[in-house]
Amino acid sequence: MTGRGADGMSARERPDIARGALCGLGAAALFGVSAPLAKVLLPNTSPLVLAGLLYLGGGLGLLAASLVRRRRQDGRQAHLRKADVPDLLGIIALGGIAGPVLMLYGLERVSGVAGSLLLNLEAPLTMVLAVVLFKEHLGLRGMLAALLVVAGAAILGYSPDELRAQSTGVLAIAGACLSWAIDNNLTQRLSLRDPIAVVRIKALGAGSCTLAVALITGERLPRMGILVPALVVGVACYGISIVLDMYALRILGAAREAAFFATAPFLGALAAIPLLGERPGLSHLVSGALMAIGVFLLVRERHGHVHDHDEMDHDHAHVHDDHHRHEHDGSEPEGEPHAHAHRHPPLVHDHPHLPDLHHRHRH
Repeated sequence: MTGRGADGMSARERPDIARGALCGLGAAALFGVSAPLAKVLLPNTSPLVLAGLLYLGGGLGLLAASLVRRRRQDGRQAHLRKADVPDLLGIIALGGIAGPVLMLYGLERVSGVAGSLLLNLEAPLTMVLAVVLFKEHLGLRGMLAALLVVAGAAILGYSPDELRAQSTGVLAIAGACLSWAIDNNLTQRLSLRDPIAVVRIKALGAGSCTLAVALITGERLPRMGILVPALVVGVACYGISIVLDMYALRILGAAREAAFFATAPFLGALAAIPLLGERPGLSHLVSGALMAIGVFLLVRERHGHVHDHDEMDHDHAHVHDDHHRHEHDGSEPEGEPHAHAHRHPPLVHDHPHLPDLHHRHRH
């Protein structure tokens, strides 16, 4: 029999904040490393071609993983459905195409420091959309923790001597951040689906379209000595990174995931020390301290109260905890976790929880 804690819940029924944090930080680390690696590759190709290759590499890597996994498919993840197509198209169009194109357009018109600072808008915009439009809850402690992480990311790129920008560049980068903020929240809506399938479609769609735009506008593919490394970097820094990010979205919700992912610039700066021979400065220490405090507060956050669950029919990976007490007809996959269509009956209870898709209620 599974033991229960003071809150009346078994270990597997409690929100796994630590696992969500590790997924979010792992995604941020891999994506952060892509910046210095891309800097090494950029002298030999254009930014637009490289962006397409990175996404395409991520998609091809996940396609290979899907083909291997299909041989031993065990029904542990929910499949995509026709109803998911609008969200998928939005993710590809906004997160995979509009965001990178606007960012590249903007970065050509602002200083590097201004661009780095402006790119930090993605996290607060994601949080605002998550709380205001998608009804996530983020308490004062969570908000303070998230702001500390975002402030740390902003300090990392701040240099008053280099802070200059043109209005068109500022608007373009702000548009890119808004595109990614919407992408994050749409992805969170699909976070109960198979993450590898969702990210594979996003990466292949975005990579193909971006690369096509580059080739149509006269860009050329780089030589094999650059093309292959770019695809390999894409497998880890875009494919695996975004899959981990989807797990973080599933567990934590979009607002908290945005805070963990905002550590990417700092983690990328750490990677640049051995890769590019750069030296850490005072800004790195201050940035790291603020982010560490913010991450600590987020991991230690606890939120629980009496709340209602409305009746719901859906399909996702689950174990049979207090939220999943339903009958089986014998056609369901064996073992747990497993995925199949099921109904949630109305339920009123009190336990620690995060704003996942089962916990969107009023406060």
